[in-house]
Amino acid sequence: MRLFTVDAFTGAAFQGNPAAVCLLDSAAPEEWMQSVAAEMRLSETAYLIGNSLRWFTPAVEVSLCGHATLATAHVLYSTGAATGPLHFETKGGILTVNQATDGLIIMDFPAKEVTPATVPEGLEKALGAKVLSAHRNQFDLLLELESDAAVASLTPDIPALSKVDVRGVIVTAQADAERDADYVSRFFAPRVGVPEDPVTGSAHCALAPYWSARLGRPHLTGTQLSARGGTIQTTTRGDRVDLAGHAVTILSGNLHI
Repeated sequence: MRLFTVDAFTGAAFQGNPAAVCLLDSAAPEEWMQSVAAEMRLSETAYLIGNSLRWFTPAVEVSLCGHATLATAHVLYSTGAATGPLHFETKGGILTVNQATDGLIIMDFPAKEVTPATVPEGLEKALGAKVLSAHRNQFDLLLELESDAAVASLTPDIPALSKVDVRGVIVTAQADAERDADYVSRFFAPRVGVPEDPVTGSAHCALAPYWSARLGRPHLTGTQLSARGGTIQTTTRGDRVDLAGHAVTILSGNLHI
């Protein structure tokens, strides 16, 4: 069994979102996969068996993950194990991935549009920031703040956020003019074992259509303002979203258990 760690949504090592990628020769027990993910202690560990792709946080299995999908495709392309389009079978449906000539990896994901929601009681206190508007979808709560700076400066109460009954809390704002981006975000998911995710592809399945509707353009760039930081190019196409980024392999070796 080959095991890799890959920094996703970045072109430089030690930035973006690290994911573990495990290439399996045969099916493995869920308990074992969860144990390996807990051992890796990254926000996601991906397991690939043929075309079947699954993702585990240190605490639970999830049904949609962007950065670990990008990391898996990067491993296959960079090792020569695959060329051309990839079609991953996942709990979130069939995900098609391709690679451009410059190494940019483009992933076709389902759009996860949000609808207006009320701000849960105590949430603004937990964030330490004023919420302009709240929306949600089947996974997450999306909160728009008043400025880029408000998103960047958040120091939320993570235990308090874990009481919000959603997979994660997306916090976003329009990017400042000096940024090479259209919108900024951060993502907190303590209920699934990820206090703050460095760069979150699945959150951009909601962010892309949200900001495309606001800004009137399908092609946008999102920057996630975690300590590591990362960039996702997004294209909204009706009920689908293209998520694009680069990745860098950090480690590779064999799993001996």
